[in-house]
Amino acid sequence: MDNDVKEYIDRQRPLKVEIINKLRGFLLKTLPGITEKMKYGVIGYENLYYIVALKGQVNMGFSVLGLSDEEAKLFSGTGKTMKHLEFKSAGDVDEKKLAELILLVRKKSKPVEK
Repeated sequence: MDNDVKEYIDRQRPLKVEIINKLRGFLLKTLPGITEKMKYGVIGYENLYYIVALKGQVNMGFSVLGLSDEEAKLFSGTGKTMKHLEFKSAGDVDEKKLAELILLVRKKSKPVEK
């Protein structure tokens, strides 16, 4: 784990650490070898995904560039290039649905260049 990522996680409250670790672990297991690093204050993955701790939840963001309008509606948010899923507890993580979305984005989306 990148030291900056570790420091970011260590600064979070225990409930958020649990959610972040579950999302990270699942993403890294689903896409072995994906690059993880801090970027713009969030944990980023090759400009396709991000994980961020917010006041009331942890969001996992996904690039929606290249997805159809119907596919983009599977996510929340009003962004044109990135949308997200919200998690208020580790129990909110539906691994089957999450795997489908991670793989959909990996196959069809384009990295958001920033």
